[in-house]
Amino acid sequence: MYFLTKELYFPPVEEASYEGILAVGGDLSVERLLLAYRNGIFPWFNEDEPILWWSPPERMVVVPQLYKVSKSIRNLLNRKLFDVTFNQDFEGVIRQCQQIERQGQEGTWITEAIIESYTQLHKMGLAKSVEVWQNGDLVGGLYGVDLGHVFCGESMFSKVSNASKIAFVALVQHLKEHNYKLLDCQLHNDYLEQLGAFEISRDTFIKVLKS
Repeated sequence: MYFLTKELYFPPVEEASYEGILAVGGDLSVERLLLAYRNGIFPWFNEDEPILWWSPPERMVVVPQLYKVSKSIRNLLNRKLFDVTFNQDFEGVIRQCQQIERQGQEGTWITEAIIESYTQLHKMGLAKSVEVWQNGDLVGGLYGVDLGHVFCGESMFSKVSNASKIAFVALVQHLKEHNYKLLDCQLHNDYLEQLGAFEISRDTFIKVLKS
């Protein structure tokens, strides 16, 4: 495992541990975050831990051009229970992602330093959000880093049933319309699999990222 210094550098992703941890330390500067994402690396750590940088051997992704909306979500969309916007309340979304209670999870990895750095990326047009509204209230959404051909999803939240699903599908449809190659969902979980994401190898992911 590599311990970062002030130098703007990451080791090759092939040097990551079995779990996918590549490096420890460094900072959350915009420059370092962009270097990380452009090389298939992302930060993920608990509040009481040093910064951990990941590049897992398997990457959870969606291919927008191949994505098919499930019948149940299509029915939800047709009922028009929600309004969806893009980049209208980035801070609201990232704050809700920070504060929402998640089953089996204590605390949050979305620290104040994370919020500050990603908000700065948002102001530069490099971090983006999807908002889901119901009766004027922000009830769901997601945010991530936009690399132009790959969108790196970071976190999502839902305050009412199905709101995060609506955000996810809206994002995929947007990426499809703009010819993105991948939606990066980072690590496997059952909810993402239910939404239609699947795993590819790190090598395949990096090839698409660098294409």
